[in-house]
Amino acid sequence: MRFSTRALAVAAVSLGVLAATTACTGTPSPAPSDSSASRASDEPTRSASSPTPAATDVPAASPRPLSCETLIPADTVAALHAQGWSAMQRDFAFGPDPVPGGIACLWADPSTASDHGLLYGWAPISGADAAAREAALVSEGWVREDSDRGVYVTADPRTTLSRDAEGYGMTYLFGRGWVSVSDTKQGLILIDPRS
Repeated sequence: MRFSTRALAVAAVSLGVLAATTACTGTPSPAPSDSSASRASDEPTRSASSPTPAATDVPAASPRPLSCETLIPADTVAALHAQGWSAMQRDFAFGPDPVPGGIACLWADPSTASDHGLLYGWAPISGADAAAREAALVSEGWVREDSDRGVYVTADPRTTLSRDAEGYGMTYLFGRGWVSVSDTKQGLILIDPRS
């Protein structure tokens, strides 16, 4: 596939933002809203030093090969292709450190220079590494929330340029042996390489 120079530059900047663990610009994901998670306010609530759920020290393995085409549901991939979008795949990383076995995918229109795009990523991670990454993000101003799915760590809503319907921007979800990331919390609903 052929990308324009400007589109590649935009994609590189967007992935650089992910690598730097700062707020990512983008549009809300085409995922349906999780009605059980709706909230009264537009901003996420802060969790005061809640303990991390017991996590495994062994990273989870994806039972199928990871790619931008398999990370999210096939119907979502088809819808993105139908609107002329394609994915740029990179290593999943926190700052300059890639996470072995992980991927990050930026979906965008390669023919248009724009900051309009969608980010989806997943990586296996040990419990000790996950706890360290959560703590590092929180120390940089990210907001931590516990849930039955795992631990969400989201960009500070006061500095987020793009938010989903619930007020969340770029968000990581730390589960048992894995971590996922999307440009919005709603986008995380689509990511499941194990299904």
